[in-house]
Amino acid sequence: MKAYSGLMAVALLAAALLMSACGAAPEAATDEAKPVTVESLTGASEPTKETLTEDAAKRLDIQTAAVSEADLAGVKHTTVPYASVIYDTEGATWVYLNTEPNTFVRHGITVNDIQGDTAFLADTLPAGSSVVTVGVAELYGAESEFEEE
Repeated sequence: MKAYSGLMAVALLAAALLMSACGAAPEAATDEAKPVTVESLTGASEPTKETLTEDAAKRLDIQTAAVSEADLAGVKHTTVPYASVIYDTEGATWVYLNTEPNTFVRHGITVNDIQGDTAFLADTLPAGSSVVTVGVAELYGAESEFEEE
């Protein structure tokens, strides 16, 4: 009988432990900072601003390059690395401008020509701009993940 009582106590203890594991997650785990904050920009039809935490930027290994100018058929054009250009589902072309540390704004562009790894733009970007060259798809994915349906 003692063996039966001991076995029953172990079974009840195991059941209690299993049931407690099914409870809600601890509140501290749900209060963690999100790795990215996505905001729609006022007055813009689609562009968004994304702010990454320092850890998220490191994990994604975000890299940028300066916007520059080059001649194409005797005409000066704004150029960006082709790696910085992303196409959305509608075929529109965008780059992510690095406006502040770990802050990126999606900016619409028109690509005039592509030569090698350089995209020649039909429009200009703000002077002194930097564009994201590594992590572009991840930024776009984060933006798409948070869109309201």
